[in-house]
Amino acid sequence: MKMIAGLGNPGAEYARTKHNVGFMFVDALAERLNAPAWKEDFFSAVTEVRIGGEKVFLVKPLTYMNNSGEAIGPMLSYYKMTADDLTVVHDDMDIPAGTVRIRKKGSSGGHNGIKSIIAHVGGEDFARVRIGVGRPPAGWTVINHVLAPFLAEDAPKIREAISYLLPAVECIVTDGVELAMNRYNPHKKKARKQEENHEGESSETRTAE
Repeated sequence: MKMIAGLGNPGAEYARTKHNVGFMFVDALAERLNAPAWKEDFFSAVTEVRIGGEKVFLVKPLTYMNNSGEAIGPMLSYYKMTADDLTVVHDDMDIPAGTVRIRKKGSSGGHNGIKSIIAHVGGEDFARVRIGVGRPPAGWTVINHVLAPFLAEDAPKIREAISYLLPAVECIVTDGVELAMNRYNPHKKKARKQEENHEGESSETRTAE
């Protein structure tokens, strides 16, 4: 039994914002796998699918982003799952829009949703699938940035990233996160070049923060 949780905020006003890219991903995965209708349980929208014979819960916490762990922690405990059974998909400002990263574990990196999950599952040992949303433009706060829709030029990159990651997350379930990292993480040299370009574009924003 596994859980794939996409992070975001409930409500139509947040549906297409950068902070909700985790919700967008899980919705796309549910559609790909012909999941049954979403039901509300454990303060979340929940549906069940099978991936490679494994029962998998798809979860969208409805607690608002900063309290995501209040939904995920109790559900893991109830079904006697551990952090190793959890994969979390979320937005990441530290990589360019549309860039993807899969990690086996790690700190919150300043992401409040991840920080809440770490607090409620009792550790950092759960897989992360990060979808880049880029840094705030000059003069924008972090909150304004993540609660705004994607720019027109970034929206296709996000759709492409989600499509690219659908088989990657299935690979995490069937073959483990390390194989998924090796197979789907961008080549290090290419990724470094992307991030260097991104650094140059957003250095003023970083200084302002």
